[in-house]
Amino acid sequence: MRLVLQRVSSAKVQSDNSISKIGKGLVALVAVSGNDNEKDIEFAAKKTASLRIFSNNEGKMDLSVYDIKGEVLSIPQFTLYGDCRKGRRPDFTESAGKKKARDYFELYTDKIKQEKVKVKTGFFGASMKLKLVNDGPVTIIVDTNKRK
Repeated sequence: MRLVLQRVSSAKVQSDNSISKIGKGLVALVAVSGNDNEKDIEFAAKKTASLRIFSNNEGKMDLSVYDIKGEVLSIPQFTLYGDCRKGRRPDFTESAGKKKARDYFELYTDKIKQEKVKVKTGFFGASMKLKLVNDGPVTIIVDTNKRK
């Protein structure tokens, strides 16, 4: 599983007439690979909820999205597994198939909620427009395959 976590002061995703938006918190761009399992989901969800990337009163990164009572806007993003090593067109064969990707994306979202963090989501399989105000900017990449 691959995540790009962006600390934001606000974010909004839109697809057709549907909108999800959050205030202060994290935008999580989420990609599922064909090799992922439920332990990857648990690891990614715990990292999302507990990573200390928000500033404390002294200006040091010491607080999590849970600590600040922030929200997560979780966006499915299979293109994070685009392999650009050969040619000019990315190869997405490392991405999970649609059913597994949808199931694992939903499970990831549920696991964050179990960590007592509010979550809103993008729209699986849809074309989306994402607007965000990156706070910092702070952008962190979490790759569960790097922990193995």
